Amino acid sequence: MDNISLYYAIAGVLIVVGLLGTVLPVLPGLPVMFAGMLLAAWAGDFQHIGGGTLAALGFLVLLSIAVDLAASIYGAQRSGASRKGLWGAGIGGFAGIFFGIPGLLAGPFLGASLGEMAHGRAWQDASKVGLGTWLGLLLGALLKLMLAFWMLVLFALAIWVY
Repeated sequence: MDNISLYYAIAGVLIVVGLLGTVLPVLPGLPVMFAGMLLAAWAGDFQHIGGGTLAALGFLVLLSIAVDLAASIYGAQRSGASRKGLWGAGIGGFAGIFFGIPGLLAGPFLGASLGEMAHGRAWQDASKVGLGTWLGLLLGALLKLMLAFWMLVLFALAIWVY
């Protein structure tokens, strides 16, 4: 296998891992996808994927980061989260990384709920805030998946149309 083929293979792996990262919060999905696409562009001497396409892909990555943050904040605020609930969701999400998929799913919910209970809310009300936070994260994941799809479409069009 020559170097160019190796670069394309690594780029393909990065794109697939990045796509998985859109649904697995432990992986920075779209930035990893972008890294794979940038490597593929570089390996092809930017013949098919040029600066305009890379700028558009980069914009989609930045948009995904903003969407992810906004969706989780929206979910927490919509459910009436306090500042402690927001902090709890963030800490719970981070701590969940160390417990695999169950931790990734339960961490933000538990963190927001515990933060709300520390704020003085009853566990029933705190659970509603935890659920709202989790639904916001789900919304963010769905929107990131949509953006990942558009990145793939743009990338494929840049290769096939040229």
